[in-house]
Amino acid sequence: MLVCKGLSKKYEDGHVALDKLNLSLPTKGIFALIGKNGAGKTTLTRILATELMPTSGKAYIDGMDVVKDVAKLRDKIAILPQESRAVQWLTPKQTVYSYLLYRGFGHKEAMERVDIALKELGVENYKDTLNRFLSGGMKRKILVATILASDANILFVDEPTTGLDPISRADLWKVLNKLKKDHFIFLTTHYLEEAEKLADMIGILDEGKILGLGTLEELRNKVKYQYSIRVLQKNFVLKSKVGTVIRGVDGSMQILTSAEDADRLSSKLIKDRIKFSINPTSLEDIFYYLVKKPIEEDTYES
Repeated sequence: MLVCKGLSKKYEDGHVALDKLNLSLPTKGIFALIGKNGAGKTTLTRILATELMPTSGKAYIDGMDVVKDVAKLRDKIAILPQESRAVQWLTPKQTVYSYLLYRGFGHKEAMERVDIALKELGVENYKDTLNRFLSGGMKRKILVATILASDANILFVDEPTTGLDPISRADLWKVLNKLKKDHFIFLTTHYLEEAEKLADMIGILDEGKILGLGTLEELRNKVKYQYSIRVLQKNFVLKSKVGTVIRGVDGSMQILTSAEDADRLSSKLIKDRIKFSINPTSLEDIFYYLVKKPIEEDTYES
């Protein structure tokens, strides 16, 4: 289990990054932590990965205190920080090898682990190519190879696909999805689609507090709405209470509503030849609902 009890972090400038945060989740599969920039994602990751001291509160990973049991915990975890970059004048083989030496592995075992990790990520054919000649997606894979080779069973991966093109991002998703079979991955991201596709459990963080925690279906239940209807006609007016209505800046309307009301409303929209789309409530819908208050709520009639 990963457990946080009243975890807080206040920086010297007075900024409160974490505010008495409570969290409890199993250390298996992929947990995705999502939130706006500045929500506290990286701060929480660094505290859990023993890189940053909390101001107050406690945090435990599989019973180990992240403050008191640092040496023991660091043997079990590996972190890929958001700002990490592959050193341009090293090769993938040298990158992974040097990381393993830093972690205390001997030469022979480190070389064996390098080959296994690079093969696992499908980049063994580039092991002797300088990193500066590799694509952005390939460089990210090399960095993932470093933490994979460490044999740590708990991986902290902070916004790993930031700046990658859609194809490279999808490739890295495949890698992470494969790794979760025998690792616990604590993933932070601001790509909601990434969390939706990869995560077994999702946490929504805002202003240092957890606003929602659970599977996608559990989060749907939290916001009470199972469906999202987007009406494309500008300045469309509803005449009955249907749930939560959010107006876009382009004049379109998004309606978060129950299955019963979705059935009734979609039938009416079809009859009136109004263009619309209907989908199960997405993580983006849930995030918007919990983090940013809708412009108008439960006030329309049809």
